[in-house]
Amino acid sequence: MSEHASAELIARYASGDELPADRLWAVEAHLETCELCRLRLADVAPPQVTALTAAVWAGLEPTGTPVRGRGRFARWATPAFLPWLAMTAFVVLAALSVDGLLESRSVSSAVLLVAPIVPVLGVAAAWSRAMDPAYELVVSTARAGLRLVLRRTVAVLVAVLPALLVGGWLTGASPAYWLLPCLGVTSVTLALGGVIGIRRAAVATAATWAVLVIGPAVVLGGVPGVLAPGASPAWAAVLVGGAAAVFFRSAAYARL
Repeated sequence: MSEHASAELIARYASGDELPADRLWAVEAHLETCELCRLRLADVAPPQVTALTAAVWAGLEPTGTPVRGRGRFARWATPAFLPWLAMTAFVVLAALSVDGLLESRSVSSAVLLVAPIVPVLGVAAAWSRAMDPAYELVVSTARAGLRLVLRRTVAVLVAVLPALLVGGWLTGASPAYWLLPCLGVTSVTLALGGVIGIRRAAVATAATWAVLVIGPAVVLGGVPGVLAPGASPAWAAVLVGGAAAVFFRSAAYARL
């Protein structure tokens, strides 16, 4: 339909009259691209349609500051953030309890062993479809991508590191042992997330750490070599390498 629809055709379409299939298709296709005919359609729409349209628009209108506040919160965290914080506190308290029950100090501190992967669990929660009802909407917005990934990761670290610092102070697990591994493991998770997805990468990283570090430490005792102060240069290199991989693959995070 190259010309505007006639007044009679628009009136019949608005009232729900039966139209030939070709005419119905033509008028609907024309209405999609013609603002003038849409305005003419609104003028002749039945009262019940007008009332329904007004109700829909009223529901879509912004309600002010609270909505904007929730939007800003969504940039940094998900609705699952507070329950995840409670879970994190429980994990740290459980590790402290295990340390208090250990009879032999030859066994590594539980806080020391779990500290590097606690933020990784938070990163997984921050990108879980099951925990974020607005997941599809958030990741499809123009602000999604690496910036959103980094914001939520920073929010996780800001929430987790103080709890780990307190737990480490109470058990004697100095940050010199676990801080760089913590940041290094997180950067590796983000780098791997650009390939297989953040949530899968977090689960894979945490599982690998549990098998290769926590398991042997519990069985053999002592501080694992990867958590010894002498391993700091290696962890610094891992941190830099992971950050570089994230930076150079930044476009991949727009497709999470």
